[in-house]
Amino acid sequence: MDKQKILRAGKIASQVRDSIRNEIKSGMLLVEIADAIEEKIIELGGKPAFPTCLSIDDAAAHYIPYHDDKSVARGILKVDMGVHVDGWIADTAFSLDLENDEENKKIILASEKALDAAIKNFKKGGKIRNVGSSVKNEIEKFGFSPIVNLSGHSIENYDLHAGISIPNFDNSDETEIKEGLYAIEPFATNGVGRVKDGKPSATYILQSEKNPRSSEAREILKFIVEEYKTLPFCSRWLVKKFGLKSLISIKQLEENGNVYNYPVLMESSGGKVAQTEHTILVEKNNVIVTTK
Repeated sequence: MDKQKILRAGKIASQVRDSIRNEIKSGMLLVEIADAIEEKIIELGGKPAFPTCLSIDDAAAHYIPYHDDKSVARGILKVDMGVHVDGWIADTAFSLDLENDEENKKIILASEKALDAAIKNFKKGGKIRNVGSSVKNEIEKFGFSPIVNLSGHSIENYDLHAGISIPNFDNSDETEIKEGLYAIEPFATNGVGRVKDGKPSATYILQSEKNPRSSEAREILKFIVEEYKTLPFCSRWLVKKFGLKSLISIKQLEENGNVYNYPVLMESSGGKVAQTEHTILVEKNNVIVTTK
């Protein structure tokens, strides 16, 4: 692991997060918020590790604005952003109440306090289940539920979800935490505490490099392989690079099995959702919150 690049990505992520938090207002176009975040990441010397997620209310995760998106910031807005430096990733998220609503504020606070509790329990040799238990207990203190089928995750170079899940409840997993990089992301809701697949998000990840039929699709596939590798990307980025013709090509790549299109994840009962997230580097005798 490249500690220097991990810490650099974390610093950029925290700078962008803290800067943009004060700039977001109700009624702003989501696409303008996403563009501002991603441009700032690049300006500071990083690259987006995935498209900025701007999910509202019962959309728990994976809402990514289209190039011509007219959606505006409102309700509980979850801002989930990632930065990478040569594939070493920092993943962080926060939630904003844009309605000045007391219950919204309480749901957000529940997710924030759950993250604090999880970090206190996150150390080498600690058990995965105990981290999940601390998240659930903290959220339930506020009268809400964790989302049990969303979780944090281990991170490797150019691999955002590297195989180990960090649950938001006690899942009886006796696995011990080892040295490495992890994202912890409690989701709190006033709903039933589960998500289901919604509409496609126009966020993709590479699955196969087999040749598509059209030359345009082959050109875009080559760019995806070289630029994004195994990290997620979105149609908005391709439109910026190749124009509107890329929308036809990405559809062809999806049909050819080259890319997978993530769905937006919706709270199953329509409950509002808040998310808070930090990235954690676990060393032999130390734990560093890289995105603090």
